[in-house]
Amino acid sequence: MSLKLKSRPEDFEVEEQTGFVISDGPFAVYLLTKRSLGTPEAITAIQQRWNLSRQYISYGGLKDKHAVTRQWVTIRKGPKRNLEQDNLSLIYQGQSAQPFTPHDITANRFSLVLRNLNPADMPELLARSELIARDGLPNYFDDQRFGSLGLSGEFIAKPWCLGDYERTLYLAIAEPNPHDRPQDREEKQIVRSLWGQWLACKATLPKSSRRSIITYLCDHPTDFRRAVALVRQDLRSLYLAAFQSHLWNQILAETIREGVATERQYRLRLESGLATFFRELTDEERGSLTSLSLPLPSARLHFDEGDPLIARYERVAEQEGLALREMRVKFPRDSFFSKGERQAVVLPTGLQAISQTDEINTGRAAIRLLFTLPRGSYATILVKRLTAEPADPPALRIDGM
Repeated sequence: MSLKLKSRPEDFEVEEQTGFVISDGPFAVYLLTKRSLGTPEAITAIQQRWNLSRQYISYGGLKDKHAVTRQWVTIRKGPKRNLEQDNLSLIYQGQSAQPFTPHDITANRFSLVLRNLNPADMPELLARSELIARDGLPNYFDDQRFGSLGLSGEFIAKPWCLGDYERTLYLAIAEPNPHDRPQDREEKQIVRSLWGQWLACKATLPKSSRRSIITYLCDHPTDFRRAVALVRQDLRSLYLAAFQSHLWNQILAETIREGVATERQYRLRLESGLATFFRELTDEERGSLTSLSLPLPSARLHFDEGDPLIARYERVAEQEGLALREMRVKFPRDSFFSKGERQAVVLPTGLQAISQTDEINTGRAAIRLLFTLPRGSYATILVKRLTAEPADPPALRIDGM
């Protein structure tokens, strides 16, 4: 099936839901609406327009670029006025005693339009939407979580956990990535070709954060441990999150394989590998999976004695080439894996699937999806669950995703 999502920004709308208290305090609260603009780019535009320090600005989540999104932003001692410019508006809402953080998001409300569908497939798709509303969907981390995964498919955090700082640094600053901008692609090529020849590498690179790391290596040519610490902290956090999310996805896949009858399972290909889905659930399976939360894997994880999850977590870690106790980084101390739990299966709230004519693609049909998902759950997993052809998972192609 070749469907099109995000043919235009209005085809993907998302709005943060929150119980954030607006009362009084040093933080100005705003509602940010953006169109065809990533959240980091929007924050940079606000920072530059109002001449602010980046550390004064706080927000909850990274919202899609090719979309229309609405999210909350706080600015310490921020202006009590609005900001309007191309592709974004920032509307002042009041004051608060604390900054807005990811934990303040309770859910995200989505409105999606899927296009270029065969009209003959509509009854099947609408029937699937009813099953999703009843049984939910596996709460996998989707491809957006794995943007740091380069062409080798090797997670940066894995050699980091194993203390191989040179490999960690190489993957972070030199390995090609399909999402690289032209400048990054060129710089990485220089670093790869001159790896270990730090003076020549520095002389060839333009001024950048990558060049700053190479400059350090000119004076400390084998101190890769310290060089890794010079990589931006927010990027290092993304590397850890990607690896941890990949392992969690594998744990969820095993959980579904063990908890759902084999004849109702199928697999779909995600960026980080194959993931097990289910066509539908029995009452017993639904009750078990929708009430289950799985902890995020790390060395800090402690199970009760006899917990059957121990073997599953150890087995998944071993398949990735390390023991669960090794899932930690010793340096720098500002980087660590997250703690917490994540629902195994989530039920979208208020799911509606509305059949309509595709006014962009002649002779084709479209579906508008309206639903709410808990914080951290991916709308694109719902789209894949709805539209993928289980018999041939690698053939799934969703334009614009």
